[in-house]
Amino acid sequence: MIELGKRQTLQVVKKVEFGVYLGEEGENSEKEKVLLPGKQVPEGTGMGDRLEVFIYKDSADRMIATTRVPLITLHQTAVLTVAEVGKIGAFLNWGLEKDLLLPFREQTRRVQAGQQVLVGLYIDKSSRLCATMKVYPYLKQNSPYVLGDEVEGRVYEVSDNFGVFVAVDDQYSGLIPKKEAQGDYRPGEQLRCRVTSVREDGKLNLSPRKKAYEQIDDDAELIMKVLDEFAGVLPFDDKVSPEVIRREFGLSKAAFKRAVGHLLKDKKVEIKDKRIFRL
Repeated sequence: MIELGKRQTLQVVKKVEFGVYLGEEGENSEKEKVLLPGKQVPEGTGMGDRLEVFIYKDSADRMIATTRVPLITLHQTAVLTVAEVGKIGAFLNWGLEKDLLLPFREQTRRVQAGQQVLVGLYIDKSSRLCATMKVYPYLKQNSPYVLGDEVEGRVYEVSDNFGVFVAVDDQYSGLIPKKEAQGDYRPGEQLRCRVTSVREDGKLNLSPRKKAYEQIDDDAELIMKVLDEFAGVLPFDDKVSPEVIRREFGLSKAAFKRAVGHLLKDKKVEIKDKRIFRL
């Protein structure tokens, strides 16, 4: 069976002036033949030779083969560059002559020419290959990472209910849970995270923060910076609400209290009259 969107090895079953037709060995049905255009045919190719090709559709919506290797294949993910934006969506460079359509309905945010976007490849209702930025179903769950590993990933969705969805290495499924997702995150943003657990289904739980004892210096430095912005006096102490801490620092209340305690111990701040003063 000749499969759209995949690389496969097929046999030369017919030669014509404008190329060769490929099919599965022993297959005689015309429906199971696909054209490899002449400019793609390797020199010296003869009847019965086997060629590895990728199957897609040309501008006339006909199935066609190419010996070029695309940057993405069916049900996989890849970061592609936007070549242009048209009336029905964006067109992505995926290494083939015909650019890949990213329909507007499959965009989680509007993209512009020259931008790089993480997409998955699927077959739409019209049996055409298309890209989608809704990559959750296409991310793998068999990453090589374990608890404590540092990984790099790309934000592809931000959920008020669950947290921040991250594509680790642009191909593995990861999540920064809501309680860990302090601060602002944007789709397309690249992060360095720590694996906090590997779920039974293979998906990764992540934290953008170091272990508490490693993170405390960075958090303390952040608080000192905000203190300077407030002219050396914060109008609240370490008992302030989690909402205010998140708004002003992007930290959890526990992380804020640890950092303030660290600064108190180092005599860099003091608390009085329900305010924090820089010393």
